[in-house]
Amino acid sequence: MTHPPSAPAGAARGAASAPARPAVPGQVSRAAAVGAAPPPARGAWATGREVLREAATTEPGRLRILGAVLALLVLALGTVAGLEAADRAGSAEDVVGRSQPLSADAAAIYRSLADADSTAAAGFLAGILEPAESRARYDRDIATASRLLVKAAANTDGSDESAREITTLNELLPRYTGLVERARAANRQGLPLGGAYLRYANQEMTTRLLPAAERLYAAETARLHRDDDEARVWPYLALGAGALALAVLVWAQRREYRRTNRVFSRGLLAATAAAAAVLLWLSGAHALARAGLGSAQAEGQQSLQLLNEARISSLKARANENLTQVARGAVLTEDGQNDKYEVEYATGMAALTDALARATRLADDEAGRAPLAEATARAGEWRERHAAARKVGEDGDYRGALDLIIGPKDQAEPKGSAGWSFDQVDAALERALAHEQEEFTRSARGAVDALTGLPLGAAALGALGALGAVLGINRRLAEYR
Repeated sequence: MTHPPSAPAGAARGAASAPARPAVPGQVSRAAAVGAAPPPARGAWATGREVLREAATTEPGRLRILGAVLALLVLALGTVAGLEAADRAGSAEDVVGRSQPLSADAAAIYRSLADADSTAAAGFLAGILEPAESRARYDRDIATASRLLVKAAANTDGSDESAREITTLNELLPRYTGLVERARAANRQGLPLGGAYLRYANQEMTTRLLPAAERLYAAETARLHRDDDEARVWPYLALGAGALALAVLVWAQRREYRRTNRVFSRGLLAATAAAAAVLLWLSGAHALARAGLGSAQAEGQQSLQLLNEARISSLKARANENLTQVARGAVLTEDGQNDKYEVEYATGMAALTDALARATRLADDEAGRAPLAEATARAGEWRERHAAARKVGEDGDYRGALDLIIGPKDQAEPKGSAGWSFDQVDAALERALAHEQEEFTRSARGAVDALTGLPLGAAALGALGALGAVLGINRRLAEYR
């Protein structure tokens, strides 16, 4: 039996003592692959936290973090204060330049339409040939209403409610004027159909046109109130940011004093002064703006609303007074007991008296009270003349009653008529409106002026304060180099 040759002893010893084969780069041993897992990769957030943790363990690192926090706080204060100031200033400017003028225009639209209706009835009562002055006044009223409707349509800013009412008025106004022209044509021919056309035109005016104009006025007045409320909201976010920035700045300076025994840091003092200036400017400007808008609302806006109510009531009363003579008792109330136009005249006069009394209580100077006293006196005179005309008419003297309502034809200025008293009431209310409008604009403009420059000023002070904080901390850091 043969056996394989055995290896020499020296070879075995050489094999046992031979060094291990070196590992090849890029290769992983089986033991490493099987027994030990590689360390997990660290994310960016973990790395950032580690860097901050290491920085926070040394004083230079803590100072760098503190400087960044201070700069961001002061810069945020300037930015937030500037944005909120710009928002409040924009709302205040809207009150002065958009909302209030649009509310006034809506009231003027109502006034023009109501006066046109009253003037058309007065011209109809004057006889077959309408006075030229009456026709010119009617044409001015219609032209004014049309012009203001175009202006309102261009400035509604997408308000659905206002746009809807403007569309309604633009559709109905040509129909109304067409009915008035038909009434005039029939009246010139001596046809009784003219009175029917005029009553139908008045019905269109009182049941559709004037309610739409009143809703437009209410919508624009509501927008005025919204803009006024937005302009008067305190900038709570900016005030909170300012208080926080000042608190952290004071703490940082106290910290430096306790660590270095240094009383002042010029950079941090500059940052503190900038933050305090922003906070004081912001608080003072908004306090002044709120006071101005509050004064505008109390002294102007409420008075304007009451005066517009008074003027609207007087116009309604005058139109119904004229139609009382046109209809001659042909139109009764729903219960069939009273003259419809006479009842509505009495309602309008009661509303006029109430609005004048409330506006007089709000008037705060002689310039505002004088026209209201005139309007009140003329309204009483108007009521007396209407009562006299009513009595004459009931006695069967239609011509005499008509002279007391519109004045005799041979008088250029019929001072003894109810129409003349109405004109005096309207003129006095117009003067009162002009005075209160001036009061409102002056007070509201003061609110806008109080906020002027604040947005840019706050942003600039915030940037300067942030720079001061960085310079103050860098000066302290230089001591460690």
